[in-house]
Amino acid sequence: MPNIKSAKKRVIINENRAMRNKAAKSALRTAVKKADIAIANSAEDKDAVIKEACAKLDRAATKGLIHKNNAANQKSRLVNAAKR
Repeated sequence: MPNIKSAKKRVIINENRAMRNKAAKSALRTAVKKADIAIANSAEDKDAVIKEACAKLDRAATKGLIHKNNAANQKSRLVNAAKR
């Protein structure tokens, strides 16, 4: 544990950010997984689920949670799977 006040604060801030990032990434994975399941089951609302997953991917890329190319690749994979 650091002794300097600012270093202690950084530790706390980093922990909070790590928890926030972990929660956001988990929600992102859940949305993508729901879209995969909807595509596999040919659900009626699969277009809405895919649209929601794409929006979450875009938001994650904008916030720097994942790389923008990673988001683009995942969106492309979802849309192409839905077309088949």
